[in-house]
Amino acid sequence: IRLSGMNIIIGDVDRTLVIKVASITSARIQVYFIDNDDYFRRKQITYDSDGKFFEDNGQRAIFFARGVLETVKKLRWAPDIIHCQGWISHLVPLYLKKVYNGDPIFSGSKVVTSLYNDISTESFPETFKEAIPSGAIKPEDVSILDTPTGINLAELAAMYSDGIIIGAPDVDKELVKFCDGINVPVLPFDEESINSGRYIEEYDSFYQQLK
Repeated sequence: IRLSGMNIIIGDVDRTLVIKVASITSARIQVYFIDNDDYFRRKQITYDSDGKFFEDNGQRAIFFARGVLETVKKLRWAPDIIHCQGWISHLVPLYLKKVYNGDPIFSGSKVVTSLYNDISTESFPETFKEAIPSGAIKPEDVSILDTPTGINLAELAAMYSDGIIIGAPDVDKELVKFCDGINVPVLPFDEESINSGRYIEEYDSFYQQLK
């Protein structure tokens, strides 16, 4: 089912945001997707067929973050927890705290970022940082992206998150050290809890302490 779309302006370009919804009837779950032909109609996800980091990955991350939050607003669904995973979601905490913080839909929302060992070592284009500011976001809020690497983008996500989960044993050591040095609760990686399934209770307890 395709819902009516919206537009998101990135730089000087107006991009169409298409919202799609599917249902898993046996589980009574609805799944919502955001789409845009320019950013997502391609066979590869992060790298092109020659193994090159897509030049528009920065714009795709901006579109994804703002698109998700605009979709939540359109659906009028107030989330308790917004859980981010992967580089394409790493701008969500910034936009939530700086642009959507005054929206009643998000008044009770907490944002959690899970970090894994798949953070890109690639650099985003130099123009990435300039395209991010919107609303109350100022250039100094994203100064960490003066060097626009995947690690620095993850650090930006951590800075604006209410909680951080270390989801793998081999997350970049400097990134983990950075997270431990900011005033944000961190749930460290626990392999035994993952293997036993106890991590579900640990995640739930971590969520509860953020309220």
